[in-house]
Amino acid sequence: MSRRAAIIVLDGVGCGEAPDAAAYGDVGSNTLGNLSRALGGVHLPNLERAGLGHVTPMAGVAAVPNPTAAHRVLVTRSAGKDSTSGQWEITGVHHTKPVTTYPHGFPADVLAEFSRRTGRAVLGNATASGTAVIAEFGERHQHTGAWIVYTSADSVFQIAAHEETVPLDELYGACKSARAMLVAPNEVSRVIARPFVGTPGRYQRTAHRRDFSIEPPATTLLDALEQAGIPRAGVGKVDDLFAGRGITARHSADNAEGLANILSWLRGSDKNGFLFANLVDFDQLFGHRNDVAGFYEALRQFDAALPDLIAAMQEEDVLFLTADHGNDPTTPSTDHARECVPLLAFGRQVRPVAIGRRETFSDLGATVA
Repeated sequence: MSRRAAIIVLDGVGCGEAPDAAAYGDVGSNTLGNLSRALGGVHLPNLERAGLGHVTPMAGVAAVPNPTAAHRVLVTRSAGKDSTSGQWEITGVHHTKPVTTYPHGFPADVLAEFSRRTGRAVLGNATASGTAVIAEFGERHQHTGAWIVYTSADSVFQIAAHEETVPLDELYGACKSARAMLVAPNEVSRVIARPFVGTPGRYQRTAHRRDFSIEPPATTLLDALEQAGIPRAGVGKVDDLFAGRGITARHSADNAEGLANILSWLRGSDKNGFLFANLVDFDQLFGHRNDVAGFYEALRQFDAALPDLIAAMQEEDVLFLTADHGNDPTTPSTDHARECVPLLAFGRQVRPVAIGRRETFSDLGATVA
């Protein structure tokens, strides 16, 4: 008998504030609900048919009488609200306390050591939007060759560099150096390479982003599947989030390429295995930029692709759609939001019922196991 499972993470597509949202400054965040209301209603017919309207109230998305997927909400238990904490929790590992954040920038001795290890000076050291910090420091970076270092409300050390000023291999090497040094007491969850191109006033980030995560501190679903000899495949940045442990992935330039790679796996001849996929455009391109129209268009594109994904499934396959955190484009914040996430489960053997409010993302990984 063939036995395959797939989890597709719609990065940042939360569905309402978590019970402890106030502790994170995210009261009122509801990525799907607020977006639909801001637009006066949305049209997502395939997700509606699946049962998305049963997951969270959305303007324009009805709670249909006979949904095609099992459905409900997952509540986060881990400390944090980023892709690392969310996707680790899906695979069974909980952060017990938030990793250190740097709302006032990084300590001077950390930056001095980073500069010594990489041979370049540092610009920025700001808590800012990536597009804003590149616009502010990009020209000076090109003149001096200094790194642009910045952070956000998450535990991230982000390094931006123009691809014509600093070769990608050197940027990735600098990220590895930063990853090696950013341990307790100056630990960060992720070091992120943020390459860009263009000219002053017209800078654009490229698809060559890389994430360098800390390793999970305990056994994950991916580790367990590897120990059991079950094949694992990834799409998007999932291998980066797990420091390459237990999975390798095909990185995608955008959601369209990611969906093509997911479809290729579903249509493949493998009889057994697990696919873990991350579609990042919702978060990276639209949530962080408060781009309501762009976020909706990405949802529409995913909705249009969903029937092909379902049609490609084999008899025993189970396909789960979920998210890892929120990123509400309607709020003043451009950061992640502490939200619950939707869960839709598809498969010819899946009964399309309400499966209850689950009190941890880990219920999903346990189900796959």
